[in-house]
Amino acid sequence: MYQAPTEEIVHVLRHVAGLDEAMESGAAGDLDADLLDAIVGEAGRFASERMAPDLADDGHEGAVVKDGVVTTPKGWPAIYKEWCEGGWNALTGPEAHGGQDLPMALSTALFEMWNSASMGFAIGPTLTVGAIEALHQHGSEDLRSRYLDKLVSGEWTGTMNLTEPQAGSDLSGIKTRAEPAGDGTYRIFGQKIYITYGEQDFTDNIVHLVLARLPGAPEGVKGISLFLVPKFLVNDDLSLGARNDVFCAALEKKLGIHGSPTCTMIYGDDKGETGEPGAIGWLIGEENRGLACMFTMMNNARLLVAIQGVGIAEAATQKALEFARDRRQGRSTRLAKGAEPKGQMAPIVDHPDVTRMLLTMKALTGAARAISYACGHAGDMAKHHARAGDGDAAKSWKDRVDLLTPVAKAFSTDVGVEVAGLGVQVHGGMGYVEETGAAKLLRDARIAPIYEGTNGIQAIDLVTRKIGLSGGGAVTNYILELRSVLETLEARNLPDFGRSASMIDAALRELEASTRFLSEAIARGERETALAGATPYLRLFGLTAGGVYLVKSALAGDPEGGRTALARFMAENLLTEAPSLSAQVCQGADSLEAGRIALGLEAA
Repeated sequence: MYQAPTEEIVHVLRHVAGLDEAMESGAAGDLDADLLDAIVGEAGRFASERMAPDLADDGHEGAVVKDGVVTTPKGWPAIYKEWCEGGWNALTGPEAHGGQDLPMALSTALFEMWNSASMGFAIGPTLTVGAIEALHQHGSEDLRSRYLDKLVSGEWTGTMNLTEPQAGSDLSGIKTRAEPAGDGTYRIFGQKIYITYGEQDFTDNIVHLVLARLPGAPEGVKGISLFLVPKFLVNDDLSLGARNDVFCAALEKKLGIHGSPTCTMIYGDDKGETGEPGAIGWLIGEENRGLACMFTMMNNARLLVAIQGVGIAEAATQKALEFARDRRQGRSTRLAKGAEPKGQMAPIVDHPDVTRMLLTMKALTGAARAISYACGHAGDMAKHHARAGDGDAAKSWKDRVDLLTPVAKAFSTDVGVEVAGLGVQVHGGMGYVEETGAAKLLRDARIAPIYEGTNGIQAIDLVTRKIGLSGGGAVTNYILELRSVLETLEARNLPDFGRSASMIDAALRELEASTRFLSEAIARGERETALAGATPYLRLFGLTAGGVYLVKSALAGDPEGGRTALARFMAENLLTEAPSLSAQVCQGADSLEAGRIALGLEAA
């Protein structure tokens, strides 16, 4: 059963992501080392002892819908209530509305544990956290006063309504319409699909954030506005009023996260209690500027989706290691501690190939964890310096979070799938059946590289927008920061790191060369060349940064040697991908275009 790795989480937050420096300088508010230990420890206990045992089985059918009413798996609403009563939903919320205003990096770490316990459960609160931030930043004072307190407490949940049958990754095709009612409200008509927790039995109200078009709005994404549409209207005394004209028409039957209700939502089907057709909504932000407002929520969600990958990877690694220690098959030329005498079947963890898989799982999990925490910390620092009026520092940190967000989202969710797949392999035949739970982790993980912007789109964003931030200064400064860790490693010359320094140096050189190549291709207008190399570039970026972060973690403290051994394994085994990835970036475009003929397509 899952055990939250609280000691490792605190270590990475403090010594890799940068929370120690933030706490010492006051940039983390009232958070200090003792409070950090207490929060992570208590969250770990709740995740390990309460959530994981009771949420692990979401049933074969998962959530179900009947007559527009959704029922989640047995016991889930009760655990959600306990979770909110523990204050976990309010962790990063604004203090003015009952929140604790603690760092996003800390919240990211806690969401790792929630997702290890149950990704299907944790995705609901993930969206509420994003809705809080979007409403806090862009909503009117009336909307904030009416909705934020109960969203922050978790008494109500929030959703994000973007996708339509004809408009997925490309939101320019959105057809949901919003008609002004003449009283400051709007009537929303349309259909949204893949709406996570669009209906549920956790709370008595749901606050939908909905993208729609106003009459006469410009074509494309420049004509999209954002609206707040509650399930129940809220009276002036904050009591619940009439049922709004928004309903769940169906639930998607999915590969994984079965307990999470993924809804088809219908707005304006004349089924509400308001006396007239159309779901009543309120504009958030400015007309035709909805996508900019929604990106506040989407960027938050992308980081918390990244941590879904980490959470699944951690759970899969723990499950596989426990199985490998107990499962006996074949003979081993060496004996693990406590093994039977020679001639007896050995634990499969003794076999080199199983050891390789387990170390790969653990190293990739640690790398993804560090990148995600560092991304959350960059966001915290950007906000801190903006509040302090230090514009230059705020911009520098904002560049950092913008640079790392696509890497964290794509690399970490790819890692989630890769590690969960290796977990099934370690289990052998037992991994392919439901008894062990290994297959469920793989099913759950598979959605994360798709939603909140597919990983291919994240790679395109990284290459076409993010490596050009501040004239290329953002990525240059980041790589210099990674090099400073390498310089520390070289200066300390510790033999237990083996060839880590030379392997990391080689990977950084490949990353620098690939970055130059792509930047120059973009500058020359060779967009197709850059797009062809985007996905291998993001993988190269994630592996290199993750390898450096594992070294940084080991250098910060490694009393038993495990962190050093893991960093060495990553450097000497996984960073060997760097040259081939760089070759794909710099030399792969022509063969990619020529290869279209193999698919029966025309080449340019």
